Amino acid sequence: MNRKVSIARLSVVSNSLLIVMKVIVGILSGSISILSEAIHSFMDLLAAIIAFFSVRISDTPADERHPYGHGKFENISGVVEAILIFIASGWIILEAVRKILNPHEIEKIGLGIVVMAISAVVNFFVSRKLYKVAKSTDSIALEADALHLKVDVYTSMGVAAGLLLMVILRSFSQSPLILYLDPLIAIMVALLILRESFILFKKAYAPLLDEALSEEEVEHIKVLIGRYCSETVNYHGLRTRKAGNYRYLDFHLNVPAGMSVKEAHDLCDAIEEEIKNTLDHTEVTIHVEGI
Repeated sequence: MNRKVSIARLSVVSNSLLIVMKVIVGILSGSISILSEAIHSFMDLLAAIIAFFSVRISDTPADERHPYGHGKFENISGVVEAILIFIASGWIILEAVRKILNPHEIEKIGLGIVVMAISAVVNFFVSRKLYKVAKSTDSIALEADALHLKVDVYTSMGVAAGLLLMVILRSFSQSPLILYLDPLIAIMVALLILRESFILFKKAYAPLLDEALSEEEVEHIKVLIGRYCSETVNYHGLRTRKAGNYRYLDFHLNVPAGMSVKEAHDLCDAIEEEIKNTLDHTEVTIHVEGI
């Protein structure tokens, strides 16, 4: 099975199990911070499902209707995931404000702490696997999914720490102010999620506008092409873009007017091969001009 599809499926399964746990404990305890984590995990599940289908589609070979391949499906999925995260954070803040206006006791705090700890551990290991595959395959969809789970690790730990703090404070005081800790923690979780959605949206949306490759990659490409330049051979008009994990670049190569077609073709092949050997999934188009 494709590595990207396999790891995306693992994310779907783990998120599904965590959602069930968090919803049950959140309802039993009445904790808005635990329920906010359940909503967060639900968004993670949607993101995992979107990532699962997008990586399957993005690796589909180019066809007549999509001559440049299907790489941008991953970017579209990243944008959708970012919007889902934004919606989830807004819902969490709304519910937390309602809880501040109408505070109530939280039951079964110990069970809530255990569930949050389990969630943090599971998502820690799943996100590490996702990041590893995302980096090796240059998949924005998997990287987005990994980012979801990474934030979930921090938020789950934060909720667990907040619930533990409530237990400790209750042993010293019965102040009603302790009840406000739960919704305040939920709001902090939501703010972290908002930051996550902004970072993800920016990264996923840029390739949809055919933004150039990173400065480091463009400079690397220029160095490679420069190795074949001389007093009689040079280039201009370098353009780059990215779709999913596929890179596209084109430029004009100036060669002596007397150079044979075969020599010019061999020179282009050598440049293309060197670029492709150092940058995976790269398509190179060279327009030869005689000077």
